[in-house]
Amino acid sequence: MALRNCRNVKVLDITPVGQSPRPDEFFELRLERPDWDDWKPGQFVMIRPVDWPMDLLWGRPFSICSGDAESVTLFVQKIGRGTARLSELKKGDTVAMWGPLGNSFAVDATRPTLMLAGGIGIAPFRGYVEQHPLPENLKLFFAHRMAIGCYPYQRLSGAVDAECMMEARREDLAAIIERMGELVDQYRDGLILCCGPTPFMKTAQKFALEAGAELYVSLENRMACGVGACLGCVCKDGKGHHTQVCTKGPIFRADNVEL
Repeated sequence: MALRNCRNVKVLDITPVGQSPRPDEFFELRLERPDWDDWKPGQFVMIRPVDWPMDLLWGRPFSICSGDAESVTLFVQKIGRGTARLSELKKGDTVAMWGPLGNSFAVDATRPTLMLAGGIGIAPFRGYVEQHPLPENLKLFFAHRMAIGCYPYQRLSGAVDAECMMEARREDLAAIIERMGELVDQYRDGLILCCGPTPFMKTAQKFALEAGAELYVSLENRMACGVGACLGCVCKDGKGHHTQVCTKGPIFRADNVEL
């Protein structure tokens, strides 16, 4: 992927989501769709507002949450300097965006498919549900810490079988892990997809390896370029070799990656 696929696009909307302690902590950023080929769920884009100062040199990676012929929607949580600046964007501002980048989630319409999402990791599953040919074969399990309204859960739960569990107390974690184990065992002959914090994905990986299940994980490594040039996002594959998440991933089969 070369930066010839970088385009300047306009901000169409920026919409706060939910009622977290900070009103703008979660938001949807809807951008003009550039003249690129169709994207696939699980792919990501790099974005950088054109007026960012040099102290924020690099772009920021985001899973493509949703999209249509006119726009691309990203789901963002404000957790650092870059995302804080993004939350200040206004309609009509210009953003440099390059993509779509990376590989995509496996799709097999004939197999029962379990989606395991943790927190902000729910973002790519919205597009997966919207594009799946047989959403009745999909099951979503969502674990979260903030109020459920902070996430696009309702958009998914109205389309597929879905359940959620909130980690509000320390003891909630054990219940979430137990339920994940039950679901992975139930879907051992199906397809399992996972995106979320690394401990969440490591738990899913453990259960899948024990059950012999086919699991794919979407890594959320820090990235600077998104095109394989900076080597800032490397992970280790199942043989201990370093590999680039941006170009070889971000989605890896769970038995072929170290988390």
